Amino acid sequence: MTAMAFDAAGKPLVEVDRPVKAPKKGHILVHVGACGICRTDLHVIDGDLTRPKPHVIPGHEVIGRVIAVGPGVDTFKPGDRVGIPWLGSTCGHCHFCRSGRENLCDKPSFTGYTIDGGYAQYTTADAEYAFAIPPEYSDAEAAPLMCAGLIGYRCWKLVRDVRRLGIYGFGAAAHIVAQLAVFHGQDVYAFTRKGDKAAQKLARDLGATWAGSSDELPPKQLDGAIIFASVGPLIPLALAALEKGGTLVLGGIHMTEIPEMSYDLLWGERVVRSVANLTRQDAIDFLQIAPRIPIRPHVTTFPLEEANDAIGQLRKGKLTGAAVLIPPA
Repeated sequence: MTAMAFDAAGKPLVEVDRPVKAPKKGHILVHVGACGICRTDLHVIDGDLTRPKPHVIPGHEVIGRVIAVGPGVDTFKPGDRVGIPWLGSTCGHCHFCRSGRENLCDKPSFTGYTIDGGYAQYTTADAEYAFAIPPEYSDAEAAPLMCAGLIGYRCWKLVRDVRRLGIYGFGAAAHIVAQLAVFHGQDVYAFTRKGDKAAQKLARDLGATWAGSSDELPPKQLDGAIIFASVGPLIPLALAALEKGGTLVLGGIHMTEIPEMSYDLLWGERVVRSVANLTRQDAIDFLQIAPRIPIRPHVTTFPLEEANDAIGQLRKGKLTGAAVLIPPA
C-alpha cells in the first residue's frame, strides 16, 4: 500500500510502500477513505512530540471501511464505515482508567504517533477504539470530527454554560466548536491570526457575534474561553479578556513557552486548565450530537501524495477550516 511516513523531525514525510497486514486479535483492517490533518500531526513532524514510533505513519482523523476483522471482533463487520481517533488504546487497569479518566491512562497508545495512522491506503485499529460514523457525512467531512471535533467537544464541555465564549485560534477545532456553541445559544467571540480576514469571515458566517485578531480585546468581557492555537503568549491575552470567575481552557497537546505575567490577570478566581486527549464516551456523545445540530465541517481536500504541501499550508495559516487527505483508491 501507499503511505506517507515520518522519517525524522523537521524533514518532509516520505512516500513509502508498506505491506497490508491482516488484523490481529481484537483489531480491524480499514480501507482509508479520508484522513484529516491535525495540528498535532505538525507537532509530531516538527519534533515537538519527541517519542513517536520510528517511521510512524501519521494521521489520527481516519475515516474508512472495514475490510477484515481479527479474532474476537463482533462490533464491526466488513463494509462498516468507521472513524479512528487519536486515542488508540488504553491499559484499562491504572487508576485513571478505573476512575473513568482513560484520557489520562498511564500506558496509552496514540494513532499516528505511537501506532501507525491514516496517511495511507489502509490501516488497522483496535475495534474497541473505533466508532461508527453518522451517514449524514461524507468521508472528507467526517474526518475532522475525529480530533478537531472530539477534542473541541471535550474543551467545550468545560465552558458549555457560559454566555460569552471566546475561541482563540480559529482553525479546524474552533470552527466546529463555534457551531456547537451557537447551537446552544452562546455568544461566540472568534480570535484569529492578525489580518486573517478569511477566518474571521468564516466565524461570522457560522454565527459568531464578533471576530477579530488575537491581540484585540473583545467589545465585552468573556465568561469563558478556549485556546486552540499552540501559542503560549495567548494565555495572558485571553486572561485579560476574561471576566472574574471565568475559565480559560487550553485545548492543545503542545504549546510554546508561557510568558511571565502579572498575578492580576489570574486573580478574581479565574481558572486556567488543560484538556488532554479524549475518552471513548466523548466520541459516542459527540457523534450523536453532531448530525443533530448539524455540524458542517469546512474542508479542503488534497491527494495523499500532496501531504507535505497540505502540511506546509496549514503551518503557514493559509487554510481555512480543516485539511483532509484522500488516499488513492
